[in-house]
Amino acid sequence: MSALLLLVAGALFFYILLYYSVFKGASCSRSVKLNGKTVIVTGSDTGIGKATALELAKRGARVILACSNKDKAESAAFDIRTESGNNQVVFMQLDLASLKSVRCFAETFLKTEPRLDILINNAGVMGPGRTEDGFGMALGVNHLGHFLLTNLLLEKLQQCGPSRVVTVAALLHCFGTANFPLLASKKDSVSGQSTWNNFRAYCNSKLFNVLFTRELANRLEGTSVTCYSLHPGVIATELCRNMSLWMQLLVTPFAKLFFVDPEGGSQTIVYCALQEGLESLSGRYFSRCALQQVGAMGRDDALARKLWELTAGAAATAAGELRQECCSEGRGISWG
Repeated sequence: MSALLLLVAGALFFYILLYYSVFKGASCSRSVKLNGKTVIVTGSDTGIGKATALELAKRGARVILACSNKDKAESAAFDIRTESGNNQVVFMQLDLASLKSVRCFAETFLKTEPRLDILINNAGVMGPGRTEDGFGMALGVNHLGHFLLTNLLLEKLQQCGPSRVVTVAALLHCFGTANFPLLASKKDSVSGQSTWNNFRAYCNSKLFNVLFTRELANRLEGTSVTCYSLHPGVIATELCRNMSLWMQLLVTPFAKLFFVDPEGGSQTIVYCALQEGLESLSGRYFSRCALQQVGAMGRDDALARKLWELTAGAAATAAGELRQECCSEGRGISWG
């Protein structure tokens, strides 16, 4: 019996050590107020996106919930308004799996909203399928949709500076690869629809998030807009809702033991959006509310520049002469 108790105690100690040293996130304690500021949070109808939107609403911001599911987003907006006491929380339709929807969202936002201070590219998916434009779902939603959205809104961000672009990446970016020719040919970074291939595609998209942020910072140097990527922690959210049933059953018990809740997962997002003094670290990667090193590929400026150019070409082709329209209307910065 004593040996069993010792084993249980050892297992409990190991669990606590692992949870607090690896899985549990840090807390952002900044008391910055956002009255008069406008924030967009993509994928904010659930999970860390909703928790982030709530935190920013509590600080007085006008928060735009940019989501694809109207019913869920309106319900989330109601919840956030009720809990925060802030009535400036509204839903606006955005389907990142459709570049047409991204353009429509940007057009509507620019016509109806006078300012934009913080853009939080949070939405993410892991699973099978393809976007409306023929790209793999993870690549299209996690990277390409946010790339286009950010570019279409950059001019407004510059007008309202100092402003920030915060992109939610993941620690899994370290396992990503950059197979750029497949992006140019409207194919996902991996072939097939198996769980393993979907996982690889997700890792690739997170590497692209890191590289996108790095190149965006290079292009915005000297302006009033700064940008950051981050790992929010290992979060118990609906990210894997498109995975097979057996994989969900396998992951769920582990998630209950180790994954942090959405509120905990939102802390580094809020930190990157609000922390003072981060301007000199534009383009860098954060985790647990602190600067972190990224994998070798994520630090490659030439790779980041090449990704930007190929993504711009893919977006322009899919959206139909998008490059020419953005240049002629003076939106954002040069895509080339």
